[in-house]
Amino acid sequence: MAEAREQAQYLRECVELSRRQQLRMVVRLSIPAILAQLSTTVMQYIDAAMVGSLGAGASASIGLVSSTIWLMNGLCIAAVMGFSVQVAQLSGAGDRRKGQAVFCQSILMGAGLGLILALTGVGISSWLPRWLGGEPEILEDASRYLLIYACAMPSLQFRQLAGGMLQCSGDIKTPSILSIAMCALDVVFNSLLIFPARQVSAAAWTFTLPGAGLGVTGAALGTALADVFVACAMMWAACRRSDFLRLDRNCRWRFDPLCWRTALRISLPLALERAILSSAQIASTRIVAPLGTVAIAANTLGVTAESLCYLPGNGIGTAATTLVGQSLGAGRRDMARRFARVSVGLGVAVMSTAGLLLFLLAPAIFTVLTPDPAVRQLGSQVLRIEAFAEPLFAAAIVTAGALRGAGDTELPSMMNLISMWGVRIPAAAFLAPRLGLHGVWIAMCGELCVRGSLFLIRLFRERWLDHALMIEGRT
Repeated sequence: MAEAREQAQYLRECVELSRRQQLRMVVRLSIPAILAQLSTTVMQYIDAAMVGSLGAGASASIGLVSSTIWLMNGLCIAAVMGFSVQVAQLSGAGDRRKGQAVFCQSILMGAGLGLILALTGVGISSWLPRWLGGEPEILEDASRYLLIYACAMPSLQFRQLAGGMLQCSGDIKTPSILSIAMCALDVVFNSLLIFPARQVSAAAWTFTLPGAGLGVTGAALGTALADVFVACAMMWAACRRSDFLRLDRNCRWRFDPLCWRTALRISLPLALERAILSSAQIASTRIVAPLGTVAIAANTLGVTAESLCYLPGNGIGTAATTLVGQSLGAGRRDMARRFARVSVGLGVAVMSTAGLLLFLLAPAIFTVLTPDPAVRQLGSQVLRIEAFAEPLFAAAIVTAGALRGAGDTELPSMMNLISMWGVRIPAAAFLAPRLGLHGVWIAMCGELCVRGSLFLIRLFRERWLDHALMIEGRT
């Protein structure tokens, strides 16, 4: 927290920072965020490995509804961003009282949206897997997984809300630590709920590990329980421990039209972007589903495996959102531009290295994720295709984070619309019948390269700075 105050003070006092100092500041904020992303990715790997050990059908049942879950998650993130960008700029301006008021409004939003998403998810859980074209043997597990996940949406909304607010106020360590704790809890709950009771040997000791033997249902319950625990801890940290956000008796809970208009201006294009991306993923699922259970499982596990590559980009993008937002809040347009460029350069370098490792280690990764030889072979092949897109995918991820810090979400949403529906889906639909799952991933690789190029053009033309959203009319 002391580092967050020092960082904001540098920006407000117009201290000139060298490129090395800027890079150090980006890295300092990125590392906790990357660790948080890493813990989430490790959790996904563990989930995938645990469920994958049950067979290709279990992995496919989760994969069938995963794109719908990403859509629900994306809407939560979009809603949070409308308020957290305001907090980032108010933190840069040193206006705690207004930042606290924005946090109060965001809590009201979180309660309403979390309930709406939960009810919607429960309502569609029974028929969506069948509509997506899943094979009969996986429909029941897929429906139950979506149902349980939907019931946990309010806790997921508040976890993302509190985490986003803490990050944009400069405290990235607390959300990172709690994300790691969530990973550990998920492992414990999943091991108890997915598998039946079993004998475990450790050195000279043998003991019985209890288990419910719920399979795919246990995976959903384990993740939901971990989410509930961490959401409570994250909200406590934001409401009680944060120097900038901490609530008191003077908090303003009355509806604030200006705050909500600003939030909608940021969130609606971002929600559209998430809807575009996730609806395209749902369409991609329908393209993959007729290819069979092995293809669905390989596609699902491949997406999980690839997340190891783009987690540094997400972490650096989070740092870029905070630093660009705080710079603009402090009236430092020049510093916002520099932080954006330094962040993107760092992201491209890191994810290019990760892409190389992904290409080399693809077979070993799938050996961990599933015992099915057919899924291993197919998944390794398509994962290596995706490795070539990582540099430009990094550019898209980190540039998007920097633009969000400036409140620039409208044009990026349009670029995603053009990229996903103009390139990926038509290409996947054309290539899948001819090349199978390989064709779907070739289309994905090409689309990510197009997307990254579009975002780099937006970054270097710098029109986003001319139209940056300034909270409370600041210029």
